[in-house]
Amino acid sequence: MSKLLIVIYSDDSTVRQSLRTALGARLSPEFPENEIHDFATADALRLFAVESNRENRKKISLFILDGEATPEGGLGLAKQLKDELFNCPPTIVVVARSQDAWLAGWSRADGVITHPIDPFTIGKTVISVLSKAGSLATARDAN
Repeated sequence: MSKLLIVIYSDDSTVRQSLRTALGARLSPEFPENEIHDFATADALRLFAVESNRENRKKISLFILDGEATPEGGLGLAKQLKDELFNCPPTIVVVARSQDAWLAGWSRADGVITHPIDPFTIGKTVISVLSKAGSLATARDAN
């Protein structure tokens, strides 16, 4: 069973750690283990995403992007990834307020969660987004 490769972006180390903790080692017993890579800069994330996509060595399962990150927010980054990556993996954006969720539509994100990070909400959202994208079935079936 292949691992789920989850990529996290936030300039704030506490947000990255909260997301890592909330995701845990595995979303649920039925799903593969998580392999999490986190990035503090959008440039580092883009380089990793392009190289992973090009070489197809490690297929990214999901991006989780902090919409409150500075100097480059996760909403703009989500839109750029969707526009520029062939077969872009699903994205979830983290926004400050539930009223900001409409921005996720503009960014073409597949899911949205709000700060503060809630482990139950993020787990449910991640499973829902990956299930809709077919990513979990692919990860379960890969050898």
